[in-house]
Amino acid sequence: MGAYSGTVTASGVGSILDVKRFAIHDGPGVRTTVFLKGCPLRCAWCHNPESQETRPELLFWSERCIACGACVSACPNGAISVTASGAMPETDRARCTACGACVAACVPRARTMAGTKRTVGDLLAEIDRDVLFYDQSRGGVTLSGGEPLAQPGFAADLLRECRLRRVHTAVDTCGFADEEALVAVAEHTDLFLYDVKLLDDEKHRQWTGASNATILDNLRWLSSEGKRLWIRYPLIPGVNDSTRDLEDLGRFVARLPEVEALQVLPYHASGARKFVHLGRRYALPDVVPPGPEAILNAAAAIRAAASLPVTIGG
Repeated sequence: MGAYSGTVTASGVGSILDVKRFAIHDGPGVRTTVFLKGCPLRCAWCHNPESQETRPELLFWSERCIACGACVSACPNGAISVTASGAMPETDRARCTACGACVAACVPRARTMAGTKRTVGDLLAEIDRDVLFYDQSRGGVTLSGGEPLAQPGFAADLLRECRLRRVHTAVDTCGFADEEALVAVAEHTDLFLYDVKLLDDEKHRQWTGASNATILDNLRWLSSEGKRLWIRYPLIPGVNDSTRDLEDLGRFVARLPEVEALQVLPYHASGARKFVHLGRRYALPDVVPPGPEAILNAAAAIRAAASLPVTIGG
């Protein structure tokens, strides 16, 4: 690795949710994780629902609102109203264009915007500042989301520029993308953090809104191409924690020679409030995070069937 002083050849613009520096759970070493907006799946347990749409989205944090009414006056579309004296303003999501006027007017930051447009060059300037940390920890850059493969051109451009800087690249993906997108991104990716949520296709459709056929085919292709793979499995009580689910996963992964490890990611409810802030309904309000014993038992069941390293957390 090392600093790169060449010219940035990519000029693409992407829809970005966030950039997290000094990340330690998104691949090896210390990393910069770039979260892209847009995802083709609608997982019931999604902990970043504000990343699902590619376009910017308005979040309303009612606990911060002081009912000052500044947002009502600022909205150019008449999408915000107050129904009673002293009441918190209500937003008509159908009329809201996410222009950001109410966000700028909101002093207590009860209104925030998820998503900005950023260029490859802009992100690289931020990444370049952390090259020393990558060198020392054998870290690098991870693209996450949302779903990086939902913006394949931009993702490939950014990954290619990182490679020119000799920066290790990783992509955290759900794998639901067409062949052209996968090939374009895979060319510039050193490691895939690949989410496998359910092996049962009917249940996968029920809980994510899509079949898993393309996801599993893409995973097989990456393995056949010799790509390094870490499998990530979100453990959701009542959804994919049965003995059959866990053993099916283990047996499937055991047939993929390039899988180096499998990470069990226990369910947490941090995304539930975000659904409310986006004006949406959370589909799993009664699900309780699994306890330590259940997590250890799940990891053991997968490990026995897969015969490869299984860790808890990512």
